[in-house]
Amino acid sequence: MPTITGLDHFVLTVADIPATVAFYTGVLGMREDVFYPADGSTRTALKFGNQKINLHQAGREFDPKAEHPVAGSADFCLLTETPLDVWQAHLEAQGVAIEEGPVKRTGARGVIESLYIRDPDRNLVEISRYP
Repeated sequence: MPTITGLDHFVLTVADIPATVAFYTGVLGMREDVFYPADGSTRTALKFGNQKINLHQAGREFDPKAEHPVAGSADFCLLTETPLDVWQAHLEAQGVAIEEGPVKRTGARGVIESLYIRDPDRNLVEISRYP
């Protein structure tokens, strides 16, 4: 049987691409990547590590797309090596409310410690660290 080896990217449908870029670059330290696919369109992504999040403007998504793309429907976990108390101080300084945490959860490799926040579309963003 063939196997899956990792995650390259995923797509977030958002209400406001500039607001999303400002949040993920300013608060979470990602990098904005504007790219130009062969179809001649201009696209925006957020890069971090060896992964990226492609952004689709709600109502103007690129094909193929999710069956029912909706801004604010995502819930995902981002990994960090930075201690969560450092993240707590940073998020507080940025005016970002921590919805929950730090709490222990179970990640793909075992126990993780997590903080939960919301992005501008109210997606649930989990920031987690393996001990």
